[in-house]
Amino acid sequence: MTCKHLPRPDEEHREFREEADSLWRITLSPVTWVAHFLLSYIVVAVVCAKAPALLGTARIGLLVATLLALAVIVWLGLRAWRQWDWNNTGDYTNPVGEAEDRHQFLGHAAVLLALISAIGVIYGTLPVLMLESCR
Repeated sequence: MTCKHLPRPDEEHREFREEADSLWRITLSPVTWVAHFLLSYIVVAVVCAKAPALLGTARIGLLVATLLALAVIVWLGLRAWRQWDWNNTGDYTNPVGEAEDRHQFLGHAAVLLALISAIGVIYGTLPVLMLESCR
């Protein structure tokens, strides 16, 4: 016979906070990708329209922005990897559907979104690297 205890308020608060953090991890990697994408295209459009002589400086600035975006995405991906925690459970899937399984699924989804976002940032940077002029 199993006896389930009612969660204490501090346990409920901690669990709610962990789930809220999970949702932020899922959201922030794609948002970082989108912000980098918009920044890249806006900077290149403005520089080419107003000051083509500054294209080299803009390229360096966008490379720094790319490194920063990749650092943020890698940091989020590593945190999500720890949340996924399949090393401790030994399960890639969680068929039971308990609260901990859902928590690990959110970590798994965040890892995959971080990977896709990193690939998107890298592919979005390739034209900046290959751009020689504004024509």
